[in-house]
Amino acid sequence: MAEHTKSSITIEAAPAAVMGVIADFGRYPEWTGEVKEAEVLATDAEGRAEQVRLVLDAGAIKDDHTLAYTWISATEVRWSLVKSQMLRTLDGSYALAPRDGGTRTEVTYQLTVDVKIPMLGMIKRKAEKVIIDRALAGLKKRVESGSGEGGDAAGVPDSADAAADSAAKPDAPA
Repeated sequence: MAEHTKSSITIEAAPAAVMGVIADFGRYPEWTGEVKEAEVLATDAEGRAEQVRLVLDAGAIKDDHTLAYTWISATEVRWSLVKSQMLRTLDGSYALAPRDGGTRTEVTYQLTVDVKIPMLGMIKRKAEKVIIDRALAGLKKRVESGSGEGGDAAGVPDSADAAADSAAKPDAPA
């Protein structure tokens, strides 16, 4: 069974702003080093991405694949692999937890990768760690710079922003 890699970072923004950037797949190539292309193939009734095609170049792992997204709540999203040229598994999640009254957000990113070609577990874990660390650093920089924040401009329907705001108050997938 594949093991997962997990890491967290704190971002100086409310969960809704962070999720707005996470949900804006078309802009991933602007802030993630590994994603070279991103295309939303299908959306749900609320306008959130359900299937996304991504072209990934993460050094040891290069692929053109499609992921299925499940929006667990306004503060959690999970994905799993639909099809891929070189990957057997690519499951992950972002979980957002409000901090300091909702002015900051702890983001936890979890990732499980399994490739079709033989690869030492140590190298695979290193690739997962690099993907996670770069994604979290890029997400933090993107959100804190104010790029891509808010409602429709970030590709997240206003209703999702409102739900994220209300969910952030008490406590609310990765």
